[in-house]
Formats: sequence, structure tokens, C-alpha cells
Amino acid sequence: MKKKLFLKVYGRVQGVFFRDSARRKAEELGLICSAENKPDKTVEIIAEGREEDLKQLIEWCRAGGPEYAEVRKVKSVLY
Repeated sequence: MKKKLFLKVYGRVQGVFFRDSARRKAEELGLICSAENKPDKTVEIIAEGREEDLKQLIEWCRAGGPEYAEVRKVKSVLY
């Protein structure tokens, strides 16, 4: 059964290829994903797919994402 995931990623996540890297990671995991820079300097990600794959995307974000990103906090809602 497919699930949806909403992520809000805080830290230095804009201007460091976080959105593009997150979309590529999601694609690698077989997920449908969109990622958007927000005015508050966060990145919002919405993804859909298998729960175990969505959890891997959450862990990838929490681990810091791409090389130059500095993730301070990740809020996630899986539904």
C-alpha cells in the first residue's frame, strides 16, 4: 500500500543542491517526489511510495543530504 510523506528540512539546505539531491534519492528509491525551497529557508518535500522506502528518504535527510548541506532538524509526517 502506498503512503505519503511530508518533510520539512531545516538548516543550510538552500543553494547546496538539497532539492535536486533529494529528488534523485527519492527516484533511486522508486518514490514519486517533489521538493521546494520555502521563503523561511527550509526545504519541503512531499513523496509517495512504499513505507519502507519513505523511511529511507527520511533517514537520508536526517543524515545530512548532499555534501554541502547542514541539516539541523527534520520534521516528518507519514500518512
